[in-house]
Amino acid sequence: MTERHPPDRGFSPPPYPYDRLTGMRIDAEQRFGSEATGDRGPIDCSVGTPNDPPPPVAIEALAHSGAERGYPTSPGSLAYREAAAGWLARRFGVTVDPVSCVAACVGTKEFVASTAHYLRLRTPDRDVVLFPEISYPTYAMGAQLAGCRPVPVPELPGGGLALEEIDPADRQRALLLWVNSPSNPTGRLTDLGQAATWGRAHAIPVFSDECYAEFTWSGERRTILESGVDGVVAVHSLSKRSNLAGVRAGFFAGDPDLVGFLLDVRRHGGLMVPGPVQAAAVAVFGDDAHVDAQRGRYDERLRYLRGVLGEAGLPMELPDGGFYLWVPVPDRLEGGGWGLADVLARSAGLLTSPGDLYGLAGASFVRVAVVQPLDRLALVAERLRGRDLLGR
Repeated sequence: MTERHPPDRGFSPPPYPYDRLTGMRIDAEQRFGSEATGDRGPIDCSVGTPNDPPPPVAIEALAHSGAERGYPTSPGSLAYREAAAGWLARRFGVTVDPVSCVAACVGTKEFVASTAHYLRLRTPDRDVVLFPEISYPTYAMGAQLAGCRPVPVPELPGGGLALEEIDPADRQRALLLWVNSPSNPTGRLTDLGQAATWGRAHAIPVFSDECYAEFTWSGERRTILESGVDGVVAVHSLSKRSNLAGVRAGFFAGDPDLVGFLLDVRRHGGLMVPGPVQAAAVAVFGDDAHVDAQRGRYDERLRYLRGVLGEAGLPMELPDGGFYLWVPVPDRLEGGGWGLADVLARSAGLLTSPGDLYGLAGASFVRVAVVQPLDRLALVAERLRGRDLLGR
C-alpha cells in the first residue's frame, strides 16, 4: 500500500490536533457507553464547538433570504459590512468605514490559515510569522502553509506577549504578528493597544483574533481597533458569539490598505460567504440579547465546573475571558497534560484537550471547553463525587 504522504514529496501535514484524542474517546465510550446507544456516555469538552441553539432570527433569515440563486459578493453585501461595523460601534465604541475597512470571511479559521500566504505574495522577502507561544494551532499552521517560519513569542505571566524578547533578526523578517485576546486556550487578556503600538513602531502588521471578545469577564470587551486602524486588522466570527459555527461567517476590519489587498486576493480565489448566511449574519449582528443570554450560560458553567474539578483535587483560576478552563496539572501526577486528560476521561468520561496541542509551553495544562449544558456537566460531578483524582 502506498503511503498517504510520501516523505520525499515536500510538505506532509501533521496529524490534525483533535484526531490525537481518538483513543481517549474510544476508552471513555467503553467505560461509560454512548449517547447514541441510550447511555449517558462521555461529556465532550475537548473542542470549543457550541452546543447551544442559535438565535431564531438566524434560522428565519437562512430560510427566507431569497439569496440562493445568485453568486454572493466576496466582500460581503453592503448590509453585511454595515451590520458588522454597526456591531463594532455598539459593542466596542469604535467607528470604521464599512466599505473600505470591513470585509467578509468564510468563518475565521480559513482567514487565519491563509493570511500569511497572501501577505507573503506582496512581501516575499519577509518570511516569519509571530504568534503567542500558547495559542490556537492554526496560527503556526498558517505560517507553515505559507512557507514561512512560525516563531512563538513568549507570554507574560499575567497575559500578553513579551514583544521585546523577540529576536531582532526575526523582527526584521516578520510578515505579521498574531495576537489573541481573550486567549484560546488560557483565557488571558492582551494589551491590544500596546501590541498595535509595537507593530507600528516596527512596520509589522498586527492581526488581532478577537472571536471571544463578547465573553470577556475581567473588565470591558476590547478590540485593537480602539487604537485606530493604521497597521492593524481585527478578526471576528459569529461561531462563538451566536452559536453559528456551522454556517461559517466572520469578518475582518481595519487598515484599508491591508483589508483592500486581502479582499482583492480573496475574491480571485472565490472566497465568498453564501448569500443566506450573509442574511443570517445581518440579523444576528443586530441582536445583542441572545449574546447576553449566552454569556450567562458560559459564566454559570465555568463557575460550576471549576468547583467540581476543584473538589476533586484540581484547583484553577477562572479565565479573564473565553469559555475555557485552563487547568494546571498537579506536580504529583505523571504524564503532563496527556496524563491528566487520560485520568479525567477514565474517571469521569470528561474529554478534554491536553495543553501541548496549543504549544509546548502548555504541556503541563489541560483545556476544558464548557460547551456542554449543565445537565451534562452534572454527570462529571456525579462520577467524581467523593473522589480525589490525586489519590490523597
